[in-house]
Amino acid sequence: MSERPTAQELTEAIAEFLGGEILPTLTDHRLRFRMLVSMNALGIVHRELAALPPEDDTERRELARRIRAGDVEPGMLAQVKADVEARLRIASPRYLDRYT
Repeated sequence: MSERPTAQELTEAIAEFLGGEILPTLTDHRLRFRMLVSMNALGIVHRELAALPPEDDTERRELARRIRAGDVEPGMLAQVKADVEARLRIASPRYLDRYT
């Protein structure tokens, strides 16, 4: 139930795009150097993400199972809303700001 694409998958896609599509087009030595520094920094972030423990989504899976089974208790909606809000704060904060 983890989010896709993951942060690690996103950093990998960005690195592939920058290295494969943008870097070859740069003729300005200063911009090329800055792009290589940026790609190196992105590689560091990618490796740090890989070193993190996997997210434990046991609670979310159980909540989803209970909702599908019709076992909805008071307070569950607030729990779901809080989870969605937390995810939107990361994935799309401007989208969330329109509704708060």
